Amino acid sequence: MSATATSSEAAADCYHCGSPVPADAPWAITLDESRHPLCCPGCEAVAHAIVDGGLESYYRFRTELPERPDERQAVKAETWAVFDDPGLQRQFVHPEGESGEVHATLAVDGITCAACAWLIEHRLNALAGVSASAVNLSHHRVRITWDPERLRLSRILAELAAIGYSAQPYEPDAAQQRLHREERMTVRRLIVAAVGMAQVMMFSIPIYVSGPGGISADFLALFHWLSFALATPVVFFSARPFFRNAARDLRTRTLGMDVPVSLAVGGAYFASGYAVLTGTGEVYFDSVAMFTFFLLFGRYVEARARRRSGHTGNALAGALPLSAIRLTEAGEERILPASELAAGDRVLVKPGHGVPADGVIEEGESSLDESMLTGEYQPVTRRVGDTVTGGSLNIEGPLTVHVTRAGRDARVARIVDLTDRAFASRPRLAQLAARMAHLFVLRLLVVTACVATAWWFIDPDRVLWVTLSVLVVTCPCALALATPTALTAGHGQLRRRGILVTRADAIESLSQVDRVIFDKTGTLTRGEMQLIETRPLGALPAAHARAIAAALEAHSEHPIAQAFRPWRDATLAVEARSSRTGQGVSGQIAGTPWRLGKPAFAAPGRNLTPPDDGAWLLLAEAGEPRAWFALHDRLRDDAAATIAALTERGIAVELLSGDTRAAVASLASQLDIATWRAGASPEEKLDHIRKRQAAGETVAMVGDGINDVPVLAGADVSLAMNGATDLARTSADAVLLSPHLGRIVEAIEIAQATRRVMRQNMIWSVCYNFSALPLAALGIVPPWVAALGMSTSSLVVVGNALRLSRFRSTAARDAAPTASPVTA
Repeated sequence: MSATATSSEAAADCYHCGSPVPADAPWAITLDESRHPLCCPGCEAVAHAIVDGGLESYYRFRTELPERPDERQAVKAETWAVFDDPGLQRQFVHPEGESGEVHATLAVDGITCAACAWLIEHRLNALAGVSASAVNLSHHRVRITWDPERLRLSRILAELAAIGYSAQPYEPDAAQQRLHREERMTVRRLIVAAVGMAQVMMFSIPIYVSGPGGISADFLALFHWLSFALATPVVFFSARPFFRNAARDLRTRTLGMDVPVSLAVGGAYFASGYAVLTGTGEVYFDSVAMFTFFLLFGRYVEARARRRSGHTGNALAGALPLSAIRLTEAGEERILPASELAAGDRVLVKPGHGVPADGVIEEGESSLDESMLTGEYQPVTRRVGDTVTGGSLNIEGPLTVHVTRAGRDARVARIVDLTDRAFASRPRLAQLAARMAHLFVLRLLVVTACVATAWWFIDPDRVLWVTLSVLVVTCPCALALATPTALTAGHGQLRRRGILVTRADAIESLSQVDRVIFDKTGTLTRGEMQLIETRPLGALPAAHARAIAAALEAHSEHPIAQAFRPWRDATLAVEARSSRTGQGVSGQIAGTPWRLGKPAFAAPGRNLTPPDDGAWLLLAEAGEPRAWFALHDRLRDDAAATIAALTERGIAVELLSGDTRAAVASLASQLDIATWRAGASPEEKLDHIRKRQAAGETVAMVGDGINDVPVLAGADVSLAMNGATDLARTSADAVLLSPHLGRIVEAIEIAQATRRVMRQNMIWSVCYNFSALPLAALGIVPPWVAALGMSTSSLVVVGNALRLSRFRSTAARDAAPTASPVTA
């Protein structure tokens, strides 16, 4: 059937397969400026793949339609369409900022290596409407960001299925069960390969030992047939994933590492089988079984290592308990799913139970285990008024908690989302390794063809096993594993130390930091501001001045606002409230404009000086000064030790703050920071960072407030404190989950170790392949040695990366730091 004939058919026929198109079906393909209907997301995905791949001539010159989809494909199409339901999408599709785009995390089956990740990302990023896609190799997940107005989720799922990867919305429990099933199946394949290898070697060793003519023809034939029988389940069961993945790669015109592996295993097996059936030629069943076993064993060890390193991340995804005890207004206890909790609910957390949502303690006092979230294994005491984080474990007494954030809004859910975002980009070294592995396979096949041709003229009897050795010994498994395993182990080590990396580039940037710039309030200090003095100016009572300041700061997340909370007065209503970053807040109370903040902001045009040194805020009514407020903060316990540790490592330290010169100078003197700047606005901070970068420095910025967002985004690598605002955490490249500044030094050391291991793995894998290739091409390396060498190289890479899991930073302080008060 020609394309013209197809287009002339009724619009109710699918342009791709000819099946009837359902009424109001949204699927279609545009070709030659004409819109052609399609019957399902599967046909849409395949049609777009054909056209996007430059093969639109297929539809112009085809002589018949492809086979109609079977019932299973129809069921899949219906399943994909279900995921377009808005009610269902609310559970796993979430807004991406204010851009109108959305993102979701999908669990993907069939991912085995970096080549799979490249293929999935390459195909998804080619879809109109997809702005970003990133595969998490450790957890077999893909995070996709797209425009729902331009692209439906069913199309994304169908596209993945079309290239051989079935996907579904990520659910921690289901994903863990699926990974567990995959691991069990891998173990079964490994056992079959091990038994087959041992038995085949048992029949092969007598042949090798006895030499030509040492065994009668009957026994030789018997040993060959037994080896044939034992190698068959190894090839068709244990090696099945290699063939399946190779077929998928060839369908999608991508050369992954499974292509040479399948050629080696399949070629040796069928050539040996032909030799047994005809009674002529050599057999290589022992090499086939050994190669399959070693390759499976290497991948099994690598997968176990990645899953163990990523175990904490998966545990976080299921950290929130499934149920909660909600208290009614009458104080009655009602058990309900934790997912149904909402802000404003009151829940009872009994000893031994997990905290189901973020909130504030209303009644009770207890110790909480927050190790899963912060990496701190010592329980912390929480009392009335303290905040608690969902996922923490209550150890001692019962607590009544007022819920502030639940479900997807809870902190642990945002941590999981930030972790997935960390794989949205890869360090340059990882990208280089992925490109090298992809190109290496093509070059390997070309070299193998040349070697086979040369040996055909040199010694035809040795062509097969020399070619087999070349394919096996140079399989780029180690090269493909060089960076993913190191990155996964590095991420896991950072996470265990309470450092959440939200962008993969952060590891590379952290490893090359030349200068660390600190904000002051909430970063080097605790950010727990206290009002220590009020000085009224005129007749305004001190208590009323504090109430007005508290009203102006009522809805602010800044640490200064916390200092005025005890003096809030519900009768004071503020209208037209606004804030100016780094300056102060303003609003109208009973029609009168009030301002609170720096003197130049609160009373513009007046040259006012604070009463004493320290941090002073001015309250002004319509530009007239009414009261001074003195605030103070405390230095973090390990601030001095952290600054000293960074300096010892040759990293420059700088203090950049918007506070007064006196306060910043005092803090810099206490911490022995030689370079500091006070009174800097967010714009001036960003300009200062860019000047440092222009001078050739790699700059790390540490901050916590909304006013730090521009400079956090502008730094080469940025770290947000554990108590940072949501916006600051989202803008940062890494988040400290514990309040200890010493984690910064540990993060730098772990990042340096990760980059060092990545480079070592790259060098090892490249040197191995280039040194093994000529030996195999010259016929020096037999197939079984090639299998052993390839597997050993992969295990060396994985083992080297696993050293990061046992890495211990030298940043642990020998001396316990002491706390000291400072003015903020």
